[in-house]
Amino acid sequence: MIAKLSAIQSRAYNTVFVEQCGLPGLLERLPLRWPTPEGTPPSPKRRYRSHYRYLGYDDLLDPKIWEHLSDFEVALRLVDFDRLRPVLAQRLGWTSARGYIPFDPVSLFLLQGWQITNGWSRAHTLTQVRHPRYADLATLFGFENDLFPSEGGMRHFLTQLGRHSETGEPIQLEVAGKTVDIALQGLNELIAQSVDLIRQADLLSPQAWDQALICPDGMIHDAASGLGCGFVQESCYQPTSSDAPRPCPAMEKERQGCACDTAPCAQMCHFTTPRDPDARFIVYQASNQPHRTTDGTEKKDKKGEPRYGYRSLPLQLSDPEHRFSIVLLDDFQPANEREENPSTALLLQLETFYPDLKLDAVAGDAGLGYDIFLSTVYQLGAKRVVDLRSHQTDRDKVGWTLRGYDNKGRPLCPFGYSFTTNGFDPQRQRRKWCCNQACLKNAQPLVSLETVSYPPPECPFQSPDRPHGKIVNVAQRFSDGSNRLVRDIPVGTPAWKRLYHRARNAVEGRNAVLERWGLKRLPVFGTPRGKALVFQADVWLNVTTLARLVRQATLTAYSG
Repeated sequence: MIAKLSAIQSRAYNTVFVEQCGLPGLLERLPLRWPTPEGTPPSPKRRYRSHYRYLGYDDLLDPKIWEHLSDFEVALRLVDFDRLRPVLAQRLGWTSARGYIPFDPVSLFLLQGWQITNGWSRAHTLTQVRHPRYADLATLFGFENDLFPSEGGMRHFLTQLGRHSETGEPIQLEVAGKTVDIALQGLNELIAQSVDLIRQADLLSPQAWDQALICPDGMIHDAASGLGCGFVQESCYQPTSSDAPRPCPAMEKERQGCACDTAPCAQMCHFTTPRDPDARFIVYQASNQPHRTTDGTEKKDKKGEPRYGYRSLPLQLSDPEHRFSIVLLDDFQPANEREENPSTALLLQLETFYPDLKLDAVAGDAGLGYDIFLSTVYQLGAKRVVDLRSHQTDRDKVGWTLRGYDNKGRPLCPFGYSFTTNGFDPQRQRRKWCCNQACLKNAQPLVSLETVSYPPPECPFQSPDRPHGKIVNVAQRFSDGSNRLVRDIPVGTPAWKRLYHRARNAVEGRNAVLERWGLKRLPVFGTPRGKALVFQADVWLNVTTLARLVRQATLTAYSG
């Protein structure tokens, strides 16, 4: 029996990958230049207190140097970041050359990338960059003459990136008869440009881009502020008076709250977190599926992990051949808000950021199993590989025969026999199901009805001229108008498991890296800084993935 290869071993045995993505194969394409979108105006600033310049990759030609460089340091040699300057100037909201002389935004971007990938604080980062040991890195960042930014300067850079992230008209979604506005995040431009670097290096397999598996999922980030009250909401931050008393959502739920009748509570409740006003409390549960009790009944599992903070919502692309994943887009919101609406908006933005990306499937957990998300995936021509969202009607087995499908989305006949899938038509985007006259082949019904004798003699699909019996085509919805359980690949089949597990590996891999970088709990206060930090982390996740794969291919080429 052949042992299952790890991802590193699989790439090492891929001769095309090694030859194409190792340093010898990349030399003609180096440096990889940061892509500046057409029409981007130059930075309005004419002078800087630092100045980034690409210093080449010559030291990478020595095979021994790879052992001593981190992925971040390899990336500084593979990528020329000079063209990032006008992009950052836009994201920082610079419109004039007047005012103070700033540090080169590329220098600050690289410095914060170094901080993020090492999981350091701002203070420690600034201490380290001043140390003679890291003089070479300071030079690569563009700092000269022992002139470095302050903690306040780094904090200001982060704040400005976050404040100027929302750009343009929001995406409007029609949800349950209401219009929901989803803001566009300009910081997604940085993520898309990091993806372009990966494509410049030909790291993605053709299948990954032409039959794309998109993996949306959320990650909870605890706020830097400590939890004061689990029921905090926007009104808690508003002033109160005897004429217009502030409502207390905790007391309305018969929990201990605050009467807000003291001077400290006049402007905002003292249980709020003013430096993280958008942070919210949530009891995080990994699944919405019910669990069985000892007496065989089902009930919703109320246990979960209490969290207070924010949620990032990345869209990831999984490469099944080269066995890695990258972040395509992201969003950032309070922890208690639902995922399906912003995730839907991100799907709709894929064509703008990646016009040549060809969707094949979208895989996600049950939190995305709502009409707006499932319908959008279908309209984009992709297969829905979203985990099933349970509902109380799924417990009524007799009701399955009336609505025509079971709790897994498999069609049933009125007599309780389950259908067999007969293939998927990609042109019509529908899956064909047939009963195959199961009632005449001694099959047991999935649901036995007391009023029916088996096999049912009244079934009109038992004649020999109908060898497949009853045929049902399921496209976007079932005949009752519901799409909650409609899936283009039957749940639980090997094809379903392969795609779903691949997606889970991708999202868990990203979450593990961000947790290793210290971002499970945000080290900064407020939505603007938290958003800018997480978006930059996704950029550096892509860029360091590029460096890591080039390193693996290079060392394999040298050893071979």
